[in-house]
Amino acid sequence: MNHADELKPTLAVVTVDNPPAGQAPVVASRQLFRGNNTVRIEHGGQCYLLRLTRENKLILTK
Repeated sequence: MNHADELKPTLAVVTVDNPPAGQAPVVASRQLFRGNNTVRIEHGGQCYLLRLTRENKLILTK
């Protein structure tokens, strides 16, 4: 690995076990945010921003 590779940001992938049929997977918000207040989510070629507010609420914007 060269020095340039060490400076590249890495993306963490959150994986979820297969939930039982008919149930949605559960991901703890702390796994998504990992100490940050925002998370970018790419969906359908669009980028969304999931933000954690001071009041501990979640806001999703395009």
